[in-house]
Amino acid sequence: MKKGELSWFIPDGYIPPKSSGELVSHESICVLNCNDDEANLKITIYFEDRDPIEDISYVVNGKRTSHIRTSTLDKNGEKIPEAVPYAIEVESDVPVIIQYSRLDSTQPSLALMSTLGYS
Repeated sequence: MKKGELSWFIPDGYIPPKSSGELVSHESICVLNCNDDEANLKITIYFEDRDPIEDISYVVNGKRTSHIRTSTLDKNGEKIPEAVPYAIEVESDVPVIIQYSRLDSTQPSLALMSTLGYS
């Protein structure tokens, strides 16, 4: 039985520019690799008004999970800016499952959102 897909999309990304309280606002690409082999990911970040950041590499070991904070993604010094809408494409060489999570602590009544990516 195949567990996962090779290609995933997350159309709604946004890193809040501020946080309130102790928790820092952030977003994460949550990857589950049920395979014995490591998953070699290629991540592309799309924007409304600028060229994408392409071919960001990330490895998830076999039979492991990884939570990738989008604010840590980097390609030759280029990072996702805060307060700018973006979308994500994740390609993998083995099937994986992708979930997306956002913690918004811009207000004292924080919000946590999580959803499966589109495969």
